[in-house]
Amino acid sequence: MTNILKRTPLYDLHVAAGARLVEFGGWEMPVQYKGLVAEHNAVRSQVGMFDVSHMGKFAISGEGVLEILNKLVPSNLGRVKVGQALYTVLLNEQAGIIDDVIFYRHEPDGDRENWSVIVNASTTDKDKAWLLQHLGDRLIDNSSSQTLIAVQGKTAIATLQNIITEDLSKLPRLRFGHTCTEVLGVSSFVARTGYTGEDGCEIMTDIETGRALWQKLLELGVAPCGLGCRDTLRLEAGMHLYGQDMNDTITPLEADLMWIVHLKEKGDFIGRTVLEEQKLNGVSRKLIGLELEGRNIARHDYPIRFEGKTVGIVTSGTMSPTLGKAIAFGYAPIHLAKNGQILQVQIRDKEFPAKVTKRNFL
Repeated sequence: MTNILKRTPLYDLHVAAGARLVEFGGWEMPVQYKGLVAEHNAVRSQVGMFDVSHMGKFAISGEGVLEILNKLVPSNLGRVKVGQALYTVLLNEQAGIIDDVIFYRHEPDGDRENWSVIVNASTTDKDKAWLLQHLGDRLIDNSSSQTLIAVQGKTAIATLQNIITEDLSKLPRLRFGHTCTEVLGVSSFVARTGYTGEDGCEIMTDIETGRALWQKLLELGVAPCGLGCRDTLRLEAGMHLYGQDMNDTITPLEADLMWIVHLKEKGDFIGRTVLEEQKLNGVSRKLIGLELEGRNIARHDYPIRFEGKTVGIVTSGTMSPTLGKAIAFGYAPIHLAKNGQILQVQIRDKEFPAKVTKRNFL
């Protein structure tokens, strides 16, 4: 570890809990506490919590904001109602993915529209520069003044109801609470979103309240979880990791994200021409799911082979604690991307069979 690594406001609480810390995107973050599998299973069976305060947190406010934002993404943000969230991506001119993000639409203030957006930690500076280029002073960076804690799992909502004033049973998924939502008596942002495939909420609040919330959740028996199980959970649930499963040279159609591209619903946006061409003529590669037999784990950057030739590359891979088998994502030629297709993954100097399957493995 070096002193140049950034730390979240909960850093000392992680140290006190015995976390093993690693470098991640310029941050010193907990990778695990009691163990990856135990933490993974806690989320799948009961409830766990993650410090995701390292993620970028921006507020966007002003007249005409929706029109500007709609030019930056392939999704129709106009369909998002106040209190709703939408997962989408920021695109460059080549329709490459700058980052995957979640937009939230808040109550307007007269003619001033109000939005917020959560971006990935490793791309916060890049995303901020890109958004500032288009939004100017309509963007406010709250990244360093707010904590963000994700509480996920089968019993997450019941657990949080002990702390949060709003009736969470009436808060649908991909929605967030009213501005009066209180966490430990403090007005906070509570969204029923997450990155694990389980139910739960992400809570953004001031630093003092965030620290108190973490400690209160520990008292309630919520398992602290690190980046290790966050990765296995999201992979089982078929969720992308930016920088591995997609980047600024990969389009949403290649990344198997056609469902966020709303060509018929909106006008011009950055990258539209490229996506129209790909929609018309098809793509040459596609992100796929892979299942392997035994203990053979396909890791990031391992070659995907077919008939003695390298045809693609693994982007993410792990041994699934829930399923008890090796799973992975990777890019393969479109003609080899059909479910049931048998490919091979090269692990060191040997090739092992890998079956193409749906990306949501659960």
